[in-house]
Amino acid sequence: MIIDGKDKELIALLSTNSRESTANLARMLGMSRTTVTSRIERLEKRGLITGYTVQFSQDYERGRIQAQVMISSNPKSSAHIVRTLKKIPAIKALHAVNGSYEMLALISAESTQHLDQVLDLVGNIDGISKTTSSIILSTKFSR
Repeated sequence: MIIDGKDKELIALLSTNSRESTANLARMLGMSRTTVTSRIERLEKRGLITGYTVQFSQDYERGRIQAQVMISSNPKSSAHIVRTLKKIPAIKALHAVNGSYEMLALISAESTQHLDQVLDLVGNIDGISKTTSSIILSTKFSR
């Protein structure tokens, strides 16, 4: 899929703040609002933009327990595992990885008790043979 420089700039601005008004986006890009609206619609129709999300403040995130969970599984069960993990709201991302584990899940929990409950849910999914968890103590930077 070919996108031009202005589309890349628009995507970068939306990545920073997906709720930015079209008028502000147009001003920052040196374009008309109609052109920006058309570009966004085109990027959505082409499947480059598939949705919008919320980013939380550092103060909010500091009050939560963040963890990464390495998951070892039966490869034949991976589709079932992915579908099941996707239903757990505390799991914010799931990555396929190489090495001795097949997947890495990123969890955001309200408390250590909530994290423990989520880890129990993950560990009890059919096809998962082993998990190793690490609580994230601090984030030095995030992009």
